[in-house]
Amino acid sequence: LSGICAAYYLQTRCPGKRYAILESRDAIGGTWDLFRYPGVRSDSDMFTLGYSFRPWRDPRAIAGGPAILAYLRETAAVYGIDRRIRFGHRVHRAAWSSAEARWTVEAERAPGEVVRLTCSFLLMCGGYYDYARGYTPEWPGVARFAGRLVHPQEWPADLDYAGKRVVIVGSGATAVTLAPALARRAAHVTILQRSPTYVVSRPSHDAAADRLRRRLPRRLAAGLVRWRSVLLGLYYYRLMRRKPAEARDTLLRAVRAQLGPDYDVATHFTPRYNPWDQRLCLAPDGDFFAAIRAGAVSVVTDRIDTFTETGIRLRSGADLAADIVVTATGLVMRWLGGVRVAVDGAPVDPARALTYKGAMLSDVPNLAAIFGYTNASWTLKAELIARYVCRLLNYMDRRGYTTCTPRRTDPALVAEPLLDFTSGYVQRALPALPRQGSRRPWRLYQNYLLDTLTLRLGRVNDGTLAFARHGRRGAA
Repeated sequence: LSGICAAYYLQTRCPGKRYAILESRDAIGGTWDLFRYPGVRSDSDMFTLGYSFRPWRDPRAIAGGPAILAYLRETAAVYGIDRRIRFGHRVHRAAWSSAEARWTVEAERAPGEVVRLTCSFLLMCGGYYDYARGYTPEWPGVARFAGRLVHPQEWPADLDYAGKRVVIVGSGATAVTLAPALARRAAHVTILQRSPTYVVSRPSHDAAADRLRRRLPRRLAAGLVRWRSVLLGLYYYRLMRRKPAEARDTLLRAVRAQLGPDYDVATHFTPRYNPWDQRLCLAPDGDFFAAIRAGAVSVVTDRIDTFTETGIRLRSGADLAADIVVTATGLVMRWLGGVRVAVDGAPVDPARALTYKGAMLSDVPNLAAIFGYTNASWTLKAELIARYVCRLLNYMDRRGYTTCTPRRTDPALVAEPLLDFTSGYVQRALPALPRQGSRRPWRLYQNYLLDTLTLRLGRVNDGTLAFARHGRRGAA
């Protein structure tokens, strides 16, 4: 998503620039090519997860992984971006030289073969988690389990779950996605969760968006539908954060309406945290709840005591029989894809840096990173950052600057955690992530409107960015 987005804006808004995309894998698609588990789909509407410059045309507002992958590949081909990708280039290190005003990027192209490239500006578009592995806790007795243990990030193409008893460990978006998909062929699916999460049902087709797209010119309709999705998302997010008790009651009433008055919603669907302390899980057309009502999916709220030969023994003493255990236990976050960054020979420790406008790092010249929203579609922020980088590059070219560096000069600035999410994958990663500041332009806003004002309309030279001409400090 991010690399294709950045390439489009760079070649349309900075046509004099040359660029290359280094992709560690051998195919286009990123997440949507990596994840192959049954039912994989978006948990954001496609009107905002799709690009504004090539609006999503499929009638489904919530789409499956294969459709999203096809959209990304078609987009890259339409704009010739696919010809600029160097596949099989895993970047390990990037070193900045102030004397040369250049980055030297080292990538492994084949085992033992290192390729070095230089560039004037480095834009990191690799997302925020480790593609090599997902997160799996260490459970007692796992080695005794005679069945198959699978992490969704590494879903085997040969896994036959037809007629099998499947236990999914986890309560997040992946578990809610997997359960109804597996239940179509499995003998039974059990979700085993330590604690519940908020699950909301939403139609996979947006009737209002369909009406607009039928009655208005294509581009006008696409813009209106996109902004409608943005504004509704912001409205409900802010409403839930301002009135968490009321939001909690509304969400739980909706679950009871799906599962009936006799279902134990208090135990299995009532989280200990407020709405949007973690992402809400989406059940398109209520498929997750329908699978529970049909008896094909069960939810168990308990803790693992140990694995056994035939399944899992719980703290309560109960046993869950399983032929397959799916560990939907989360991701491993990696800042900048694990690339080691150095400035003039000194390693950059991300945990000691601040994010500038959610796009750059303090004291690191000519580098930006795309980091999407936690409360909205990733693409919304990806487009804002890509367009901002183009504004920045054009500003520098017009004035003859070769470097730009965010400088932390405010002594009253307080460093704070980058994210305020309580999700396990975020909490595990926070000590290694950059921090945000207590005020602009170091503050990270999970708000598309505020970021639009800052990144699209705000001054490029805001007094915090230090500009230089090949090592000399430039005038403001």
